[in-house]
Amino acid sequence: MIALNINGQVHQVDVDPETPLLWVIREWVGMTGTKFGCGIAQCGACSVHIDGAVTRSCSVPVGTVGASKIVTIEGLSADGLSHPVQRAWLAHEVPQCGYCQSGQIMAAAALLAQNPKPSDADIDDAMSNICRCGTYNRIRTAIHTASASAS
Repeated sequence: MIALNINGQVHQVDVDPETPLLWVIREWVGMTGTKFGCGIAQCGACSVHIDGAVTRSCSVPVGTVGASKIVTIEGLSADGLSHPVQRAWLAHEVPQCGYCQSGQIMAAAALLAQNPKPSDADIDDAMSNICRCGTYNRIRTAIHTASASAS
């Protein structure tokens, strides 16, 4: 059994320690907000926070997580709408297809936690998640809005 602290709640899971954290979150714990995209840590759809750092969960063996605190999109805010990034995403109508959005939001929240007033260049460097719909300009604008509202 492996104990995982996900969104402040401990979950006991009986899985192979080499199982990617993404699949444990989705299949064993039942939180499907974290998405599978590429499976090779390139697209960012599976982004979660591990001890506050944005991490692509498809490439993290669950056995390496230990007592770390994991936050998924479901745990970013109590109601799923009140985090400054979530509010800005809605205000700027960032999603089109929406598939990448949970990973994008998690990456943006981690960026703002480390750098509350990022420049465009900071955002471009930090936001390496892929959006097939190409909403990158709206993503940047939403991050600036979230930055202003969080202060």
